[in-house]
Amino acid sequence: MGIEYQDKWITCTAEGVDVRGYYFPWGTKHITYPEVRGVERIEMSALRGRGRIWGTANPGYWASFDPGRPGKSVAFVFDLGKRVRPFITPADPGSFEAAVSAHTGPFTGSPAGSTGPVI
Repeated sequence: MGIEYQDKWITCTAEGVDVRGYYFPWGTKHITYPEVRGVERIEMSALRGRGRIWGTANPGYWASFDPGRPGKSVAFVFDLGKRVRPFITPADPGSFEAAVSAHTGPFTGSPAGSTGPVI
């Protein structure tokens, strides 16, 4: 199982994406590529993810633990066909997107001028 992308919180392999710190207190979420219906790349702002280190104020999304999120500007939202969509912030968005899109197809992005969800 070769690693295609890895940072402190996220690992991508040929099988899927592992997100450390997703569940309390430090549980890992395993996302297999076949369950991914879509991935959206979004630009964050203070109320739209950047200020949220873990959890959510919006019951439709869940931000994985990332104490470095306030210093980041890009996030990814996974559509897994479930009520709650994982919201993650890799350290290197370009490399992460390349690793995942090789298995899932191209990502969608927020339309120009729009922002992501309130998290």
